[in-house]
Amino acid sequence: MTDLEKTDSIDSPDFEFPAEPGTVGERLVNLGVSRRGFLKFCTALTSTMALEASMAPKLAYALTTSRPCIIYMSFQECTGCLESLVNSYGTTIENLILTSFSLDYQETLQAAAGTAAEAARNEAMTKNAGKYILVVDGSIPANAKSGYFVSAGESGVDRLNKAAANAAFVVAVGSCAAFGGLPGASPNPTGAVPVSSIIKNKTVVNVSGCPPIAEVITGVLAYYLTNNALPALDANKRPTMYYGKTVHSSCYREENERAGHVANFGDAAARAGGCLRPLGCKGPRTHAACATMRWNQGLSFPIQSGHGCIGCTEPGFWDFGGLYTKTSGGD
Repeated sequence: MTDLEKTDSIDSPDFEFPAEPGTVGERLVNLGVSRRGFLKFCTALTSTMALEASMAPKLAYALTTSRPCIIYMSFQECTGCLESLVNSYGTTIENLILTSFSLDYQETLQAAAGTAAEAARNEAMTKNAGKYILVVDGSIPANAKSGYFVSAGESGVDRLNKAAANAAFVVAVGSCAAFGGLPGASPNPTGAVPVSSIIKNKTVVNVSGCPPIAEVITGVLAYYLTNNALPALDANKRPTMYYGKTVHSSCYREENERAGHVANFGDAAARAGGCLRPLGCKGPRTHAACATMRWNQGLSFPIQSGHGCIGCTEPGFWDFGGLYTKTSGGD
């Protein structure tokens, strides 16, 4: 049992950051993050993962004493998932923890390019074989000889297979990686498929969304560090702790629908919280944490801003009417 796990409360004055060299703890100390602020974050994070508050000290210890290797690769995507991940919270603890992981390869963020970048990726995968986490965004052209998405002289299929070969597990970030997304929508000229269609011998965790909420991505990684295991997954390989309920079931407008208050475009009922289902809101069939976690430090989410859910966390959302229309319906 660790010293942290022996404490009776995460507010214990005995807690200090385990600031071993090269850990997130050391990074947080150097950045001036307070002990109390960090513990408050851990408490909030355990709540999002549907864990007991007593798990917060264990999470704190795992985050401050670990520095996992992450290989982040992008394929057919728009960079929106990465933007969500690194820009949503600015310089707050959530972002610091994510950027303090050993992100050893990410083409958009890294300074290296060309052969130097590829050498760094190969070195990191060799050094951390069997332990690194492979994060992928973007869909994959299924035909390795199609000519689509060739990088460093390799097809997308070959690059993905090589990167996944020695990974502990794979996180498919965003609906393109999870389900094919926009590139995989009809008529799908590139033959785009989700990551799980290529990777069959590793656990693939789908963190769908266009883009996903940043804290959902962070939460999956933190859960693994804390429990040395992956969270329970639904039939679509999504973590049930974030995708176990529909947006409608957690939406503040749901009770208004039960009371018979529904909205029309731009009317007073819409502004007063009337249900947007008649306008095509897909919240009733969309599984996501938007209504509970919300965006921008919990400030709002699309329905709260007056726009119906487009169902972006579900398979094939572009083809079943991703852009909300009155005729598309919510069910």
